[in-house]
Amino acid sequence: MYDPGMLARTEALARVRRALRRNPVVALVGPRQSGKSTIARTLLEPGAIRYFDLEDPVSLARLAQPMTALAPLRGLVVIDEIQRSPELFPVLRVLADRRPLPARFLVLGSASPALLRQSSESLAGRIEVVPLQGFSLGDVGTDRHARHWVRGGFPRSFLARTEDDSRAWRQQFVRTWLERDLPQLGVTIPASTLHRFWTMVAHVHGGVWNAADPARSLGIAESTARRYLDLLSDLYLVRQLQPWHANVAKRQVKSPKVYVRDAGVLHSLLGIPDLRALQGHPKAGASFEGYAIEEALAALEPEDAWFWATHGGAELDLLVSRGGKRLGIEVKLSDAPSLTRSMRVAIEDLDLQRLLVVYPGERAYPLSERVHVLPIGQVTARGKTLWTRLP
Repeated sequence: MYDPGMLARTEALARVRRALRRNPVVALVGPRQSGKSTIARTLLEPGAIRYFDLEDPVSLARLAQPMTALAPLRGLVVIDEIQRSPELFPVLRVLADRRPLPARFLVLGSASPALLRQSSESLAGRIEVVPLQGFSLGDVGTDRHARHWVRGGFPRSFLARTEDDSRAWRQQFVRTWLERDLPQLGVTIPASTLHRFWTMVAHVHGGVWNAADPARSLGIAESTARRYLDLLSDLYLVRQLQPWHANVAKRQVKSPKVYVRDAGVLHSLLGIPDLRALQGHPKAGASFEGYAIEEALAALEPEDAWFWATHGGAELDLLVSRGGKRLGIEVKLSDAPSLTRSMRVAIEDLDLQRLLVVYPGERAYPLSERVHVLPIGQVTARGKTLWTRLP
């Protein structure tokens, strides 16, 4: 049985509450089924007069005259599936400029470029966007790391009764997203074409992107392949990690690396059924790399993030910065990672305060003064304090 209330989304709730204190309008965005409505219902009961679900005909009727409906409300107002009524954004701009401010607005939506573009144009300086990807390792507990890696963070996938139920849900999610949700967002690309493209991205997960290969396979222009990739990125289904261009005398990789953001969806696209199959799969290392990167970014909340690689072979999986400090992260699917020449080069060339080697083990230990091995669960638990401990 699936019960979204089984796991508290403590950190996500805290981010939303902080954003609401700072801004009159907060957009909680992410793929369908990632738990946005569950978080909103924690803050405000869906039956309340200040809760509008734009998939509900009653709510749509109540918002037929939006200014009349919204202006008298006080406190927190929630509008779910906001992308269905983009004409509400200019109304929210007017309501957000009132002084004193009688209400704050939490708007939820499937992450669409149209949604973000409309909100940025109408609500510039008044809105904060909070992305949501599903359960993090911090939500589910580090003792459930293997299950979380295999199934991913979508609540219905992670909490499914059996592996077969979880896999069936993810397969249905991919089909529904392509066949129903994308057309509702105004995307006219054939579902079969985008499914093939998404699967191709899964096969290069953790690798440097080259638009020529998928373009040739699908019989499309490279610019079209780049547009497809940008679409999946804007919908929070794929991450493009951009390269860092350090001012060093070395030829550096200048194309992004690509990752399917949810590990469970990645495994579904690759046809990997369970942990045993994953551990013996050629993409196991790349899968864990993407999984660890998503968890690290969620825990560390950096201002910027990149990867770094040179044509001479030196590389760093993740480079993050915050408050003028740089932290490097290298991911190893290994029982006992050791210090490598590539790590030493990254420390010197990128002037890192520290380099963390993240792995699936349980023991933390130093490799050198500035290189430390850390279990993935400790990164999740100590993400915010890691910045304060940097030299």
